[in-house]
Amino acid sequence: MVVAIDGPSGVGKSTVSRRVAKELGARYIDTGAMYRAVALGLSDEGIKVDNVKGLDVFLNAMEFSFEGELVLLNDVDMTQKIREAEAGELASKYASLTKVRRRLVEMQRDYAKSGSVVMEGRDITTVVLPKADFKFFLTASPEVRAKRRLADEKSTDNRNIEEVAGDINARDERDSTRKDSPLKKAEDAIEIDTGLLSIDGVVEKIMGQIKERGL
Repeated sequence: MVVAIDGPSGVGKSTVSRRVAKELGARYIDTGAMYRAVALGLSDEGIKVDNVKGLDVFLNAMEFSFEGELVLLNDVDMTQKIREAEAGELASKYASLTKVRRRLVEMQRDYAKSGSVVMEGRDITTVVLPKADFKFFLTASPEVRAKRRLADEKSTDNRNIEEVAGDINARDERDSTRKDSPLKKAEDAIEIDTGLLSIDGVVEKIMGQIKERGL
């Protein structure tokens, strides 16, 4: 069984997806974490967006490992660093590169073939897993998302809600207008406003849809 959970940043995709995966006894894959880890790895190596050869070498050699909630890239634990504000900005920049997206989409589709999986990200229901058994699109207002992002980020730059909301709006614009794999809701995805429900409520709604079909 493949469950795809889509939506913009700060709507609770990771928390909800992790809970749903646990309920189903399925593997959990956070594709946003993959993009953040790759972006940090490329930045740490000094590989800029216009370094075609450097990008090719890095992308072809990279290996991911998921151990519980740990995210390892090339055997380096990236779990804490990918939650920092810098990682999100770098991810948005590198994710706009077609070769980065195509390589990660290829890897993500391979994960989906390995058994039951709950996969979340910004283009999961439309590009990565358009034929997933279940597709959900989570939403929330920019203000709600900004509060969550501030609570989640391990940042020391003392940003306020207005600044974070502005960043979120800019990120939405970039993600929804990029040429390759733009963020958008799949026609057959079930939309859930997470700003109107508790985490438990969102999980219950998703599990209800899955159980309704007897899976």
